[in-house]
Amino acid sequence: MSAALDLRSTDAGAWSIGVPRLLAGLDTHAVLDHGAHLEVHGPQPIVELPRLVELLTGAGLSGRGGAGFPLAAKLQALHGQRARVIVNGSESEPASLKDRTLLRRAPHLVLDGALAVAAALGTDGVTVAVHDEAAFVAVSRAAAQRPDGRRVRLARTGGGFVGGEARALVRGLDGGPAVPPGRREHLTSSGTLVANVETFAQTAILLRRGLRGFTDTGTRDEPGTALVTVGGAVGRPGVVELPLGTPLGILLTAAQAAPAQAVLLGGYHGGWVRPNPDIRLSRAGAAAAGSSFGAGVVLVVDEATCGLGELALVSGWLARASAKQCGPCRFGLPALAADVAALAAGNPAALGAAFGHLHSIDGRGACSHPDGAVRFVSSGLHVLQDEVELHRHGGCRRPVVGRLPLTPVTSLTSGGAR
Repeated sequence: MSAALDLRSTDAGAWSIGVPRLLAGLDTHAVLDHGAHLEVHGPQPIVELPRLVELLTGAGLSGRGGAGFPLAAKLQALHGQRARVIVNGSESEPASLKDRTLLRRAPHLVLDGALAVAAALGTDGVTVAVHDEAAFVAVSRAAAQRPDGRRVRLARTGGGFVGGEARALVRGLDGGPAVPPGRREHLTSSGTLVANVETFAQTAILLRRGLRGFTDTGTRDEPGTALVTVGGAVGRPGVVELPLGTPLGILLTAAQAAPAQAVLLGGYHGGWVRPNPDIRLSRAGAAAAGSSFGAGVVLVVDEATCGLGELALVSGWLARASAKQCGPCRFGLPALAADVAALAAGNPAALGAAFGHLHSIDGRGACSHPDGAVRFVSSGLHVLQDEVELHRHGGCRRPVVGRLPLTPVTSLTSGGAR
């Protein structure tokens, strides 16, 4: 029943629930070159900064990389200064393919949105930061096809999980270590605007459709569509565009999901939930379910695998992927991962130790990575209570089949232009 989600593939399945916007044209084109892009989407309107802020505010367009910060607020914080505009294409979430799909198959939509924002700010060009080879090639080709392609600068990143955080990304691009600084200062204070790939693509859709056309789907508070990477125990994995607020049950049915013991929402900084078909796929809907919409990930963990074993594998990966620059990352996350592994191996005392480490880590890190790991583990232990009890009394006797995809941990090196 389960189909593997191949993170190395350049032809990941892309489909929609409802009428596609971001994915329009991909049912008939493997890649939208500039000519096909204009046929599908039409020309890109250019607007001045006040109008752009008005549109973004009315649409409530927030970042689609996980943090969910409103793009209009970032623009307003820059006060019209000639800011540096960076497209964060360093998609380091192992379970997510949405940004790579846009960069590989619809790169002009991303470039349209980024260049429109840069023009409104009076900035000469944009930097597109990517670590994926296929995405790098696709954006390079797209820039060469455009009359404004000289305004696009490509930069390589290391692809580390923590290195995809906006402040870490900028440090890497500037030649430093690709790790977040200890201070939690917003980048707009230094004249830098960083936004996620999908955020810029959504901006291009908003400029073309206008406020009324953009808000005619989704929910009142969160209008529009979103991209979701669906995987795990599903027969139809891939990147799905759906109206915000779509019930989880509709997506699981469309993705041919196996009966689930749990669902992971938001990725590895998100949270586990029980497979309630009424959960709404939006920031508010995920929060109401005790999770996070995060990076737009839905992973199904079925009854054929050991859920606690899956939790242990990712917990260990999160510990290895940390920046190791503060106590919670250097000591807390490895200890927590060891607790979860011991619990999965049948040590009943490990449960109390795990909750102790969760309490000592939460809110004490130099960046948001420890907090995200705490959310992932604590929600998993809560949702998998029955599984935990089985392991405290002999185990569930199910194998760990790897429903939650993992990638090799990438060292945190500096980025570089090319």
